[in-house]
Amino acid sequence: MPSHATLQGLRVLDLTQLLPGPIATLRLAELGADVLKIEPPGAGDLTRIMMQSAADEVAGRPGALYRLANRSKRETRLDLKSDSGRTILLALARDADVLVESFRPGVMARLGAGYETLRAINPKLVYCSITGYGADGPFASRAGHDLNYVAYSGVLSQFAGSDGTPVLPNVQVADLLGGALTAVTQILAALWRVARSGEGCSLDISMAHTVYAHNVMAQAALVNGEVAATHPGGGLLNGGVPCYNLYRTQDGRWLAVAALELKFWQTLCRALDRDDWMNRHWSLGQAIGGADAAALTAELAALIEAEPLQTWIDRLELLDCCVSPVLLPAEAARHPMFNAEARKKAQAQNRDAYGDDMDAQDAGAAAAASTGTGEPSGDAASGARKKPFTYGPWG
Repeated sequence: MPSHATLQGLRVLDLTQLLPGPIATLRLAELGADVLKIEPPGAGDLTRIMMQSAADEVAGRPGALYRLANRSKRETRLDLKSDSGRTILLALARDADVLVESFRPGVMARLGAGYETLRAINPKLVYCSITGYGADGPFASRAGHDLNYVAYSGVLSQFAGSDGTPVLPNVQVADLLGGALTAVTQILAALWRVARSGEGCSLDISMAHTVYAHNVMAQAALVNGEVAATHPGGGLLNGGVPCYNLYRTQDGRWLAVAALELKFWQTLCRALDRDDWMNRHWSLGQAIGGADAAALTAELAALIEAEPLQTWIDRLELLDCCVSPVLLPAEAARHPMFNAEARKKAQAQNRDAYGDDMDAQDAGAAAAASTGTGEPSGDAASGARKKPFTYGPWG
């Protein structure tokens, strides 16, 4: 992620632990903010020992998760239950622009560091509280984690297999989207308020409520009275159409087909030499979740399962049809899109294969566009097959 110093000079106090708050303040630090992470004495943030490798333990350093979420920050320890710790926190808050905390509602006030107390000494302070269920309401005092928030909000049911079994996601949607990203958005908006009026404010970020608000596809289906569209295979984006689906390949890998718009679907159909499929599309009247959609999904699945993933990468990735391999995290980490060294290597390969005027992606796309089937021909085919990128163990 590129680093820009647009928030240089912004002073942030981070009293949070685990994932939502630390990631929120990390994003502010990446934008140039001066973030001071304040941990309690003793064990400190629990993520210090979460995912801690044996090498980390021997070296006496926190685990990779802690290091990832708290890089680019300064650190200190304060016992907020002591008079001295509270005095130091108040002194820090007097000169801070933002304070982020993730205690249960009421804890900071009981510690003598609630919003009203800090507002009295720093009226410009943006005070952001990240909680599971909000500052008030019947669930306000309850403990919870990401899995609880996505479960209550109806979001977890949208991560489900064809039989309706929920999938346990390893991306913490409520923590990161409902908590961290929402906190950053609200903090930046509040800072704009401070710049205009000189008045700070208190922000109440409820992860359950914010992730509920982001469940837009399901909510749109409910507005239309289409409860079936919220079930696996019943909606536009959850398996109800062949043009937007996941397909298993011959080698047990997966291909993501996201040819949602008609032009992308028709490009894909031409590349597969299946012009007869071109008008079997939801935008032309194919019923979402209907019999024809199910039948065509099965036909496309059979076709894709006849070849290994690399074949489909070579054949489709350079075309403008929104098809991509489902990469594993380790493979994505080596991909030129995310890995600077791999990108340099790919660019060098492009120059060797295609010269300085056209990179490999453009060369392949141009070659593919030269035939009616979407397949390169002649010398162009030989060049286009020389992939600029490699993927995982099969590349």
